[in-house]
Parts: sequence; structure tokens; C-alpha cells
Amino acid sequence: MSELPDIGKISAEVFNELIYPRLGAKSKKVLVGPQHGVDVGIVEIGDKAVSFTSDPVFIVPEYGWERAAWFAIHILASDAVTCGLPPRFLSIDLNLPMEMTGEQLEIMWDTMHKECKKLGISIISGHTARYENCHYPMVGGATVVGVGEKDEYVTPKFARVGDNIIITKGPAIEATGIFATMFSELIKKEFGPHFIQKAEQIFYKMSVVEDALTAVSVGVREDGVSAMHDATECGVWGGLYELAEASNLGIRVDKESIVVEECVEEICQYFNIDPYSSISEGTLIIICRENKSKEVVDVLSNNGIKSSIVGEMTEPEKGIILIEGGKEKKLKHPRVDPFWRAFYETLKTYGSKETRK
Repeated sequence: MSELPDIGKISAEVFNELIYPRLGAKSKKVLVGPQHGVDVGIVEIGDKAVSFTSDPVFIVPEYGWERAAWFAIHILASDAVTCGLPPRFLSIDLNLPMEMTGEQLEIMWDTMHKECKKLGISIISGHTARYENCHYPMVGGATVVGVGEKDEYVTPKFARVGDNIIITKGPAIEATGIFATMFSELIKKEFGPHFIQKAEQIFYKMSVVEDALTAVSVGVREDGVSAMHDATECGVWGGLYELAEASNLGIRVDKESIVVEECVEEICQYFNIDPYSSISEGTLIIICRENKSKEVVDVLSNNGIKSSIVGEMTEPEKGIILIEGGKEKKLKHPRVDPFWRAFYETLKTYGSKETRK
């Protein structure tokens, strides 16, 4: 078997060698099964398509308990909506560290409840306890369930040659949002109070729930969106690469066409990371039929979400091509996200906003 990574998600090689050949009992009811680069499984139940996605419950106390809980719910929901079906149910297991207090749990759970209520998600089951050897930020796991018609979901297998690629918000949304939240005094000192006020607002862009549900309102499959993927680990470049592999197609993308939110370039340059390879929860990559792509961009804009058409899907033998400065080159998967090194080095040197109080 291929080597496990030092940290983070397993590689496509490990998935294909170990996980994929061993998936338990087979069922004809499985419409979309496990696949590297696809975060949602879909099964047929009655006359409905029902989606399932599972992730860790990710709580970072240094964000502040309300922000941490908001982000935890949106990480879960953001994976779920990439299939185009609205999330409806949540099952959540909380394995809490011993140091968590009742007051902290109350703030966290109340925020989760309120955010689920806003998103139309009913919490249907779970488990909550404190245990030894449980540590932040991974404090449990959860499954989000979506429900829709069998002709309403999208997945990379519906992508076609000639489909346009749309990217929302641009690169390094999560990297920028976390840096601005954790190291606000450091950034304020470098760029000034007005800059950090704008940068801190990026934290609440770290979700693709509105992006995805807005995009599919135009239509799906032959009528619009064919596939979606949120750019998390390894950012925009990693997300594009994973979509190409999952759809078994090539990609041609123009770097200069990708929108970039305010403050992103300055913060990424300050922390010496490549924004396009950096973690970017909040950035949605949308594959869409060419005749509907402008309409998708327009409806996103009408809802206050920046986006642009950045390229197209091509024949698989053409590979993944990046156009930069008018020149073509092959796009490779970054493999290692530069955010984490920069984040932990800064944390070690300066401490977080919380520890400086």
C-alpha cells in the first residue's frame, strides 16, 4: 500500500488501493458511491434521492465560541450542498475535551442550533460526552443528510466537454479568514485598522452553502450546473485537480480570470503563502453547461456573491492546463497546503489573539 501522509487526508493512491475495494455490501440503491474528490454519497430511497456526507466536528476555541460553532456547522453543510440537494437533517457526535466547561458547551450548542435553524437543518440524533484524550479542534463527527428528487442532484459524472468552469469568491478564503481572526493585531499593525476590519469579515465567507443553492436555482445537468466542489485543502488548484480526476475530463483554466476578494493578496503575501494552493473553504468550483454559465454568474452576483467564468472542461487526454501570463503550463496538484506551515509558525512566534489578551 502507498504511504500514508504525515498529516491530513489520505492520497488518491491510498484511497484507491485500500478504501475503494472494500465498501461492504453492494446495493443497486447507491446512485453515487465513494470517490476521491467527491464528498457526497447519494442513495435512492423510495422515489427520492438522499445524500449523505460525513466530516469531523471542527471546533477552534481561539476563534471565539460563537464563530467556532458557526464555522463547524458550515463546514458540514458546505460539503453536503455540493451535490445540489438542500441539507435537511444532521446526526452529530460530540466527543468533548475534559477542559470544556458547561458555559462553553451552552454557547457552542446554542449557536449550532440557531445556524441549523437558519439553514433548514433538523438535528435528529447524536451523542454528547466529555472524554480523556479528546482534543481540539477535532471533537467528534457528524453526518448531514439532504433530500431531493432523483433528477435534482449533481455529481462530476454529469460534467461534459465544453462545460464552463465558474469559481466563486476566489482563492484563500479560509486561509485569509483564519489569519485575520487569529492574528488580527499583527495584521492591524502591518496594514492598519480599516484593513483588518475588512479582513475579519472574510471569516463569514467561509461557507459555500449560499453559493451552491443559488447556482442550482438556475437549473441542473442539461439545464445548468453539472457538478460542484468546494476548494478546501490545497485550495483552488487542488479543487480543480480533484474535479478533473472525478469527472475523468481535462480542464483549461485562465488564472487571471479568477476573482480575488479584498485583503486576500496582501495577507497571503505577508504570510508568504501561495493563495491558489491554500485552504479555501468558502470557494465553490462550479461546472456548468456553457449556455447557462452567464446566468449562473448573474444570479450569484444578484445575491452578493462574486464569481467569474474561468475556463472549460476538455477532453481527458488534454490534461489540466493553466494559462498564466498568456502562457500555458500543466497544473499539478499542490499535495501540501502551504497554509498550515505558515499558520503554526506564526502561532509559535506570536501566539493567537486570545493568548495575547
